[in-house]
Formats: sequence, C-alpha cells, structure tokens
Amino acid sequence: MIELIDQMNQTVRLANIPSRIVSLVPSQTELLHDLGLENEVVGITKFCIHPSEWFQTKTRIGGTKNVDIEKVRALNPDFIIGNKEENTQADIEALMQIAPVYMSDIETLEQALEMIQQIGICVGKSEKAKDFVQAIKTNFDSLSANKKPFTCLYFMWKDPYFTVGPKTFIHEMIEQIGGINLQEIERYPEWDFSSNIHPDVVFLSSEPYPFKEEHIAFFQEKYPTSKILLVDGEYFSWYGSRMLNAPAYFQTILSELR
Repeated sequence: MIELIDQMNQTVRLANIPSRIVSLVPSQTELLHDLGLENEVVGITKFCIHPSEWFQTKTRIGGTKNVDIEKVRALNPDFIIGNKEENTQADIEALMQIAPVYMSDIETLEQALEMIQQIGICVGKSEKAKDFVQAIKTNFDSLSANKKPFTCLYFMWKDPYFTVGPKTFIHEMIEQIGGINLQEIERYPEWDFSSNIHPDVVFLSSEPYPFKEEHIAFFQEKYPTSKILLVDGEYFSWYGSRMLNAPAYFQTILSELR
C-alpha cells in the first residue's frame, strides 16, 4: 500500500505500484518519461508534446481543461495525475470515480521539488526522483551565485496582451534569475500599456502564445529603453524534470543581460 497527502491536501491511496497511468499535465508527463515509465503511461493530453515519441504513440485523452472522461475510463487506469491550475474541478471529480488521483498545486520551486518526490513515491521511482531533486537544487544554487537584479515584464499572450504576476511558477522562475517582476497585482492580468512603467527587460514567451521576432518592434516602441528578449516559455513554466536544464538556459539569458 502506498499512501500520501498530495498538494491539494487529499489522501492518495494506491494498493500497488501503478501499471496504467494517465497524465493530464504536460510537464508532469515529461517527468514520467524521464523516470522511465514508458510502458506504464497509457494516456496523455493533446498538449503533452514532450517527449515527441509519446505524443505520436500514446492515447490522447483530450485537453487539459476538457478531458474525455470516457476515453480515460476505457484505458482502465490505476493512477491519474493532475494539477490544480491545469485541470478543472469537474473533470477531476469525475476522474476520481475511475482511479486514484494525485493533484499538484505549484507556485514555487520547493513545491515543484515536492511534487517530483511525491510522484516518484507513487510510481515506484523514489530513488530516481530523489536524484532529480538533488540535481535540480544543485543547478539552481549554482545559478543563484551569478544573478544580478533587474526589473522586467513577462508577456504570455497577444490580443489582448496578458502578463504574468505573483503566485505563479513563472513569477518564481523570474525571481530565481534575479528578476523583479513589475506586474505585482494579479496572476495573469491583461496589461495596460499606458501605465508609467519602464522595465529593464521585457520577456516575450514562446507559449502559450508563440511570440516571434516580428513582435519585437511593437514592444520596443512601447519600451524604447528596455531590452526585448524572446524566451522559451517551457523553461519558465514547466515544473517537472525540465527544471534539470532550466538553470543552464537561464544562464544564457543572464549572459545577454550583462
């Protein structure tokens, strides 16, 4: 018997190590792959694009916010992995009638590390998960030694333009690299360009809206004294095993800011 309290303060009970897992969260799907669960994972969402071979071969059970409950039921899972922000309460409540569900709720690096360890316990990969956690801590500690403070805004959507604020994992990653996020009020607010704010840096994310070179001129006109950078949104928002390589990526950003 495996029993633990997940990040939504719910008790997860598993009679055995799961052999048929459905993942409803892209970053946690990638974690399951890196933990070596090729045969155990039977269902993923249409947004679980990493690894590409799983995206091509695993059964897709809808989106993160519109799960095909009957398709999940047909897979006969014995463990389902979700997330508070990614999935809807209605879907999760329905899925709990099918199999035990582990729910993550992640705003900080520490919560992300806890999730990795807890999922490792649930799927019988505790030691490998511990190794991931230690390596991520070491890599982020190394990054912290080189950071210098800078003010910034992080844009994630266009028309309307949305930024990212506090109590989000992206905000946590911004702080990890020394950024002072000038969006201080809401988690994902629409941005008012008339506000008298002049950040040192404007980050344009690759996801969920794929900002590209063609969008830089617009932001440079709005913020003529700011450095405008296109960034890989997966390194800022994916809180699974991708964090192993995130500090190295963030170091390339810091190098551009020197």
